[in-house]
Amino acid sequence: MLKHKKFFSLIVLLPIFTLLLTACGKSNSAAKTQTITVTLDWTPNTNHTGLYVAQEKGYFKKHHLKVKFVQPSKDSAEQIVASGKAQIGISGQDSLASAIGKKNPLPLTAMGAILQHNTSGIMSRKADGITSPKKMQGYRYATLNTPTELATIKQVVKDDGGDFSKVKTVPNNITDEVAGLKSKAADAIWIFYGWAGINAEIKNYPVNYFSFRSINPVFDYYTPLIIGNNSFLKQNPKAAKAFMAAATEGYQYAAKNPKASADLLMKAVPELKSNQKLIYKSQNYLSKYYLTKDGQFGKIDAMRWNNFYKWLNDHKLVEQKLAKNQGFTNQYLPKQ
Repeated sequence: MLKHKKFFSLIVLLPIFTLLLTACGKSNSAAKTQTITVTLDWTPNTNHTGLYVAQEKGYFKKHHLKVKFVQPSKDSAEQIVASGKAQIGISGQDSLASAIGKKNPLPLTAMGAILQHNTSGIMSRKADGITSPKKMQGYRYATLNTPTELATIKQVVKDDGGDFSKVKTVPNNITDEVAGLKSKAADAIWIFYGWAGINAEIKNYPVNYFSFRSINPVFDYYTPLIIGNNSFLKQNPKAAKAFMAAATEGYQYAAKNPKASADLLMKAVPELKSNQKLIYKSQNYLSKYYLTKDGQFGKIDAMRWNNFYKWLNDHKLVEQKLAKNQGFTNQYLPKQ
């Protein structure tokens, strides 16, 4: 009889234990999920596709992360990440240099490259014949008037045998580069080909374009980059690695599936659907730049990184000299 009572008690208690274990499991699972805020460098675009793919396909969730994307307002992505308002952000090696090359450097580190090559350069009207930097002489270049930007233009004009003092400059208030060239607001504009250049193709507007890296390899620096707050990285190395693992999956997918990834980007950011043709063509272009030749995402080559920062040092474009290998690490990238 006693055995029967014990058996009966066990039957009654078993479902309760099961419920308790399930509840504990859910609690532990919830505790493992970490929230990360990511600040973009601009409005969502095809540079960010892999991140949105990771969100839409559940890669972040698989790595126990809840990721929130925000856009910078008056503060830059570098300032927002450094302040801790976001743990991770999108930047570029040139912008990062300004942030970490201060007398009081911002606490930031690049965790991986989104594009393996710099796709920026100068776009101009086809009819003007500006096919190289030297031919910018006598024409109006739209400038943001920042030291690194102007030094870059001066360098490529010099490398091409020209005289930068003969290049005219006008303020760059242009938001649509094709419209800016059409209206003759400027004759030459610094663009990223994956967006503005593709936009010119779509609109059948005849342009000339040359990339900075084709003139001088020192300008094949990394932009855009994924950057992290140093305190966050130090205190949460597992979360940082989890983020980069999910991002890697997202960009690997985008590299192999341009159209499908563009669809996921537009699903996540519906306002981009109004530029569907641009999104598809831009994605097809940029997907080729996400990975190294051996198929790795995010890897930063120390030699290329240091070459650009040496150039900045040599031209005194940073407040404080940048040290070798300063500002980046590959340690958070997954094995690929």
